[in-house]
Amino acid sequence: MNEPHISLPMYDWPELQCHTDQFHALLKASLGDRGFNASNRLERDRENFDIWQDKHLLMSQTCGLPFVKFLKEKVSLIGTPAYDIECGAGSYYSVIVVHKDASASSMDDLKGKKYAYNENTSQSGYYALQYTLSLMENAATHFGASCKSGSHRQSIQAVASGKADFAAIDAISWKHATRHEAESRHLRVIGKTPPTPGLPYITRPRSANECDTLHMAVIDAMMALNETTRDALLLTGFAKTNLIDYRVIEERMQCVQQEFGPMS
Repeated sequence: MNEPHISLPMYDWPELQCHTDQFHALLKASLGDRGFNASNRLERDRENFDIWQDKHLLMSQTCGLPFVKFLKEKVSLIGTPAYDIECGAGSYYSVIVVHKDASASSMDDLKGKKYAYNENTSQSGYYALQYTLSLMENAATHFGASCKSGSHRQSIQAVASGKADFAAIDAISWKHATRHEAESRHLRVIGKTPPTPGLPYITRPRSANECDTLHMAVIDAMMALNETTRDALLLTGFAKTNLIDYRVIEERMQCVQQEFGPMS
C-alpha cells in the first residue's frame, strides 16, 4: 500500500468494529483538514509489525512493550489515549483473573499455577505479570507452566475453560470483555499490576511540529465522536506523552530479566 494509511488494531473486537470505523472516518477527516490525507480504508489485513514499520504509516496504535523494545527508533510518538478505567490519563494496568470457583484470593495463591498470556511481546499480558511476580518473595520459584493464547480474549477463555489457572488482562480489554465476552462471567479479579504508560499512537518518523499537528487531529476526532461510540470504545481523552514517559517499561523489563533471566 503506497497511500498513507491508518490502523487501529489494539481493541478492534468484532463487536466494536462499527464504532472503530466511525472513529476512523472522523480521524481521516480531521487529518485531512490539516493536510494529512489517508486511505479511505482502515488497514486491517496486514501483520501489525509490518504496518508499524511501513514508510507510509500515517497513524496506528501499538503496545508499550514493542514500542520501547523494537519501534522507538523507527517511528514517532503522537500521544496516548486515555480510557474509561480507574487510572491516570494515558496510563493503564492489567487485572489478574482466575476462575470464579478457584480458591485463590491473591497473587500469593498462584504459586506453581499455570498462566495464559496473549503474546510474549505484550506489556499488559506478559511483562506486566512477570514484573508483578518479580516483586514477590521467592519470585523465581513462583512460575508454573504457561500457555500462549494469542489474544486477551483467548486468555479469558483459557482460564474460564480450565486450560489455565490465571492470566493478566489489560484493563481496557477486561472492561470490553465484561460487555462482550460471555466467558468473562466465569472469572473474577484477584489483583492488579502497577500502572504503566498506555498504548501509544505512532506514525512514521516525523518532525515535532508534524506530531503536534497529528496530536491535535486526534483530539478533534475524539471530541467529534457521538456518545454511543465514545462509550463503546471507552475513549475519554488523548494525553501528550514522550519517550521519557515510557522508560519505566524498559526499567521494569530489566528488573524482570535480573530476577528471571533473559526472556523471549
